[in-house]
Amino acid sequence: MSDELLRKHENHVTRLTLNRPQKANALSPSLVEALLDAVEYAATDGTRLLILDGAGSHFCAGFDFSDVQTSSEGDLALRFIRIETLLQALYHAPCATLALAHGRVFGAGADLVASCGLRVAAPDTTFRMPGLRFGVVLGTRRLVHRVGADQARDILSTSRSLAAEEALACGFVTGIATQQDWPALINATQSAAETLTPAAAAALHRRTVTDSRAEDMAELTRSVTTPGLKERIRRYRESSK
Repeated sequence: MSDELLRKHENHVTRLTLNRPQKANALSPSLVEALLDAVEYAATDGTRLLILDGAGSHFCAGFDFSDVQTSSEGDLALRFIRIETLLQALYHAPCATLALAHGRVFGAGADLVASCGLRVAAPDTTFRMPGLRFGVVLGTRRLVHRVGADQARDILSTSRSLAAEEALACGFVTGIATQQDWPALINATQSAAETLTPAAAAALHRRTVTDSRAEDMAELTRSVTTPGLKERIRRYRESSK
């Protein structure tokens, strides 16, 4: 397990903590691979509840752009594809999933939250999804599933920030709780998850989640393999300063 990801497994609960606090838990290639390995392993080790949270002041600042200028367009495209692979694995995990968000939640970090069945934000949390501003189509269908088509269109086209209360009102998160209240919340969620057998929980998930993995990956791949990805990212980052 990478030092960038902390894993704790106890009593059928797996907790994955993003551990790059000095980088606001931005998604480096190694962190994405560690997360993907851990999520896939949780599907096989008897995990009944999978929890995702972040160390430090922020849950996740999204894609780590720190080395974008030294990366090829092919490398960048592959990184986005691996992030989508992670998001799909999390969204289709056969157990209960709980995201605990706080601070700044940006881009692919917000997609991590959207990929969990239960999504709880601390009162100070803000969410922003700017990917379309540099032409990357990531997580659109999952966002539509959470908030509806009209809300998703507004959130993505404006790339505006959502405060926790608005995120709750539109359905992006399922609850708001202070970090001090998270242990009690985890206990309650664990108890609820244990009321179903693993087979029943997996069946419920299959019947209530549309499987659009192939279409979502195709859309993402088309968007990141369109020539000029690095330049689009550069212009976006310049405009955001």
